[in-house]
Amino acid sequence: MKVLQGLEPQKVFDFFEQICAIPHTSRHEKALSDFCVEFAKKRALEYAQDEMGNVIIVKEAAPGYEAVEPIMIQGHLDMVGDKTQECELDLEKDGLRLRIDGDFISAEGTTLGGDDGIAIAYALAILDAQDIPHPRIEAVMTVSEEIGLLGATAIDLSMCKGKRLLNIDSEVEGVLTAGCAGGRRAYCRIPVRRVKKQGIDVQLRLEGLLGGHSGTEIDKGRVNACVELGRFLALLREKAKYGLAAFSGGVKDNVIPKSADAGLVIGQEEIGTLKEVVAEFESQMHAEYGTADPGLRLTMDERGQCELPVLEEASLDLVLDALNLMPNGVQSMSADLPGLVETSMNMGTAELKKDELRLNESIRSSVTSAKEQMARKVEMLIRRLGGTVEFSGDYPAWPYAKDSKLREICVELFEKQYGRKPEVTVIHAGLECGILSDKIPGLDCISLGPDLLDIHTPQERMSIASVARTWEYLKAILAYK
Repeated sequence: MKVLQGLEPQKVFDFFEQICAIPHTSRHEKALSDFCVEFAKKRALEYAQDEMGNVIIVKEAAPGYEAVEPIMIQGHLDMVGDKTQECELDLEKDGLRLRIDGDFISAEGTTLGGDDGIAIAYALAILDAQDIPHPRIEAVMTVSEEIGLLGATAIDLSMCKGKRLLNIDSEVEGVLTAGCAGGRRAYCRIPVRRVKKQGIDVQLRLEGLLGGHSGTEIDKGRVNACVELGRFLALLREKAKYGLAAFSGGVKDNVIPKSADAGLVIGQEEIGTLKEVVAEFESQMHAEYGTADPGLRLTMDERGQCELPVLEEASLDLVLDALNLMPNGVQSMSADLPGLVETSMNMGTAELKKDELRLNESIRSSVTSAKEQMARKVEMLIRRLGGTVEFSGDYPAWPYAKDSKLREICVELFEKQYGRKPEVTVIHAGLECGILSDKIPGLDCISLGPDLLDIHTPQERMSIASVARTWEYLKAILAYK
C-alpha cells in the first residue's frame, strides 16, 4: 500500500509519491524528466524535452476556454538532496521513504523534495484531469534550479504562447511572491602545501545545527558550520600548536551548512588546552546562538598516535584567513521594503583537498550593482590569498511589477476562497521568473505554493491540508475568465 494513498486530492498525492520514488537531485533529473515525457506520450499531449532534461507539456484549452489567454504552470524537477548522518540512502540512486505525521508529510532521514516536487505533481494532476476548466496550459518543468537555475537559463520557450506564468515554488500558503533576488555562484580555489607531522589524531565535529535554505533562512541568525568551525580553529591557534589535516562541511552552495569536520594532528601536551578551548568555544556559541540554533555542539574524538600530511604554516594562514574573512550571512537590508534582505552571502561548502582549499559560495542580491560588488569582494580576497575564482549560474533579479493583471486575479480569488487578503511580497530567495521573463517580454508572473517547512534539510515537511487548499486555489485561477 502506498504511504499517501487515501489523501486528497488523490491525483496530486499519487503523482507526488511517484515523483518521490524517482531519484531527482540536481544534475540527476533524467529519470524524472523521462517520466514526465512518458506521461505526455500516454495522453497524446504535445511535449518537448531538451538535452538538459527540461520538459514542456502542452494541453489545449477545455471547451469554452479557447479564447482565454494561455497560462504557463512552472516548477523545477530537481531537489536538494540532504540527509542525516545515520541515513544510508544514496539520493542519486534511491527513492525517498515517505511518512505521515499528523498533517505533515516528510521523508525518513532525508529532504522531502516538496521544493519543488509538489509543483510537478500539481502540473501532472492538472494535465491528467478531464473535469477542470482551463485555457491552453503550458507546463514548464526545468532542471538544475537548485544549483544556479541552469535549466531555466537554457530552456527554449518558443513553443509557448502564454504570457502569464504561475510559478509554484513558494513555501508559504497565503503569500504571493511578486519579485525575488538575483544571484551568482562563486567557486573559489586556494592552493596549499603540506608537510608530515606526528602527534595525536583528533577529529572535531560541529553539529546539531538547523541549517536551511540560504535565501529564505539567511536572516534567521543560524550558524554556518563551516564559518564557525573556521573561527574555532583560528581561536585554537592562538593558544595551541596543531597541524590541520582535513576540513570539510556543507552539502550545497545554497544551503546553510549544518555540520562541519576538521582533522587535527596535535601534541599530547596540547590536548588539555584543546579540551579547554572546545569547552570555552561551545559556551561562547551557545551565548551567541542559543536562541537561533540551540542544538549546537562541538565534539572531539582522540584517535591515537599518527603521522599525517598537514598544512604547512603559511598554508594554514591562508585557510584560516579564507574561512574567517570571507563575507557570510546578511550583508544589507532593503531600504525600500522593510524586513527584506537585500544582499547576502553563504559559504555553502568548504573542503580541504590534498593541494587546495575549495569554497563554494552563493551570492544573492535584489540590486544588480550590489551583487556585482559582492563578487568583486570575493575575487579580491581570494586573489590576495593566492587563489582563483570561477563565477557561474548568474541569474537576474525578478523586479516587482507595478501593474500585474495576473496578480490582481490571484489576490481576488484568494480573498474569495479564504475570506482574507493574501500577503504580496518580494523574497530574497531566487526564483526562475526573472530568467523566464527575459525570454518572454511582457511575461506576467506570480509565485505561490502550499506550506513547506525547513526546506533543504532532513526536517523538511509539507502540510497535507495546505496542499489541498492550494489545489482548489489553483483550479479557481485556471477557471477564471
